[in-house]
Parts: sequence; structure tokens; C-alpha cells
Amino acid sequence: MDPIRLTQFARGGGCACKIPAGELEQIVAGLHGALPTPTAEVLVGLDDGDDAAAVRIEGGTALLSTADFFTPVVDDAYDWGRIAAANALSDIYAMGGTPVMAINLVAWPREALPTELLREVLRGGLDVAAEADCPVLGGHSIDGPEPMYGMAASGTADPDTLMRNDAARAGLPISLTKPLGVGVLNNRHKATGAVSAEAVASMTALNRDAARAALDAGVRAATDVTGFGMLGHLFKMCRASGVAARVDAAAVPYVAGARQALAAGHVPGGSRRNLDWVRPHLAVGAGIDEDELILLADAQTSGGLLVVGEIPGAPVVGETVAAGSLGDGVLVAVT
Repeated sequence: MDPIRLTQFARGGGCACKIPAGELEQIVAGLHGALPTPTAEVLVGLDDGDDAAAVRIEGGTALLSTADFFTPVVDDAYDWGRIAAANALSDIYAMGGTPVMAINLVAWPREALPTELLREVLRGGLDVAAEADCPVLGGHSIDGPEPMYGMAASGTADPDTLMRNDAARAGLPISLTKPLGVGVLNNRHKATGAVSAEAVASMTALNRDAARAALDAGVRAATDVTGFGMLGHLFKMCRASGVAARVDAAAVPYVAGARQALAAGHVPGGSRRNLDWVRPHLAVGAGIDEDELILLADAQTSGGLLVVGEIPGAPVVGETVAAGSLGDGVLVAVT
């Protein structure tokens, strides 16, 4: 039998299969009024599309809650499980929290794929959660037309040091803790079967150490870079915080082979949609071509943290500036 390629059972792959950001914002617009009176103090809710929800519970602790799942981003079942778990826990780390528990979320086409592969997916997720000292305590599964896997995760944080996407201030450096480019490399993998070990290593790496370094540096504004790409997540942060940002394209790191994958045409549809969404609020400097913008908007899976501040070991890729200083309606400039 030929090896089973999991990516061929999904229309999209990883975080590139997200509903487009602009479309999603239209869907959820106006739903705030439907919320019941909360029994705990809401610290972070629906307003700015932050990485996780946060409420203050008895004793003053911030309780964080998030969920993330997606279709296969690689063909190896174990690696897919590891990537999905690291990606789900990343939302907790992006807000400066510590994961305390998770539950699995699974859809599996039982008639098309052997359940032995699902066991490998779950084993990968369990191993990464164990690395994070986060117990996986059950979950929910359905028989679905496409394989999907992820986790709902809960964590805790100090409300006074919570990192948020609406807390950026002007005049600070912007750091990025993982290289970009896994979106185009995953798209190449789906099309050709070529595996990027560096991309897999990046996607399976926890953002725990980066989050701790950011907290130690006094950072108060951060987000993780996933399906909306670096430009999309930076745009969301600037909009929520009432600031603008300048990106130094030459300073942005990429996984080896990303530019070659782009040149060969392996671009996720999500990456192009990200750029289209941000473009009305984007200023582009001389020498920055469309390919460079596509890479900056590339839909990432289990990407790094985008931090407003400077932390050891992370390249500085830009700076925040005062709103309106880049031009009317411009929130992000790429130079």
C-alpha cells in the first residue's frame, strides 16, 4: 500500500484553513449584546479578538480559556498532533499565562482513514502537552468528512502582568520569536510531499520560554502569529491599541527554503487573503515587492510571539509609532 498522506484529506491545512479575518469579523459583529451577565469579572472578551478569553476569579487570579483545531498541516500523524497541541497552548503563552489543563477536539473520517493514525495524532498532542506540564483530561470526538485535531486549553495568569493585544504603546521595538515562512513550506509539502524539518521543528516548539522572557522584560502587549500572518496580527494589535507600526522587512527572519517555495508558487490562499485584508491600511516602501508582502502576510501555523518590546534572542523587526504618523488610515508601514 502507498503511504497515507493526511494532507490530501483536507481542503486547507493548519491555520491557513481559518475563516478569513474580515469575513469572521463581520460574522461576530454585534454578538456582544447577546452575552449574559458574567458571573466573573471579564478582563479580555470579544472586543479585540485577543488570543484567549480572560476572567478574574475568586482570589484574584486570571483564568484563561482558548480553543484551536485544524486540518492536517503535515502528512506525519504524530507530528501533526504535536503541531496542533503546541499551537493550541500558544494562545495561553501569548497572554503571559501558564497552561493548567487541556481537552482534545477531534473530527475523524472513520471510513477513509484508519483509527491507528488517530492514535498517533493523539500521542503527538499528549507528548507536547506533557512537555508543557499540562495534563490532557479527555475531550470530544466526532465522525467527520475531514480529519481535524486540536485542543481546548485553560490556563492562569497574573491579571496585573497579562499580555494583551490592546496594550501596545508607541515608541517601542517590535520583536518576533520564531521565523516566518511555514505557510508556504506547508503548502509545498501538501503539493509535493517535500518535508521541511526546520518548519516542523519551529511549529512543534512551545512558546513557553518566549513568554517567560517577555514577562521578565516587562512586556504588556503581545500576540502569537498564526493564521492571519504577521501583518494581519500586527494590524489587529495596532488597531486595538490605537497605535501604528513600522516593519523593517530586511530584519524579519524566515525558515530556510521559504523564499524558494514562494518562487515555485506554493502560496496558501489564506496568505493572499491576509494581505488583501490588511492592504487598505498598509504603506509600502520602495523596493518592497508583492512577494515580500506575501511572506509577511503568510498564514502561519504555531508561529512565534509578536512582542511589543525587546527580549533576549529575538530579532527586532520594527517599532510602534504614534497613530496617524504614517499617513491617513495607515496602521502598518513596510520599509
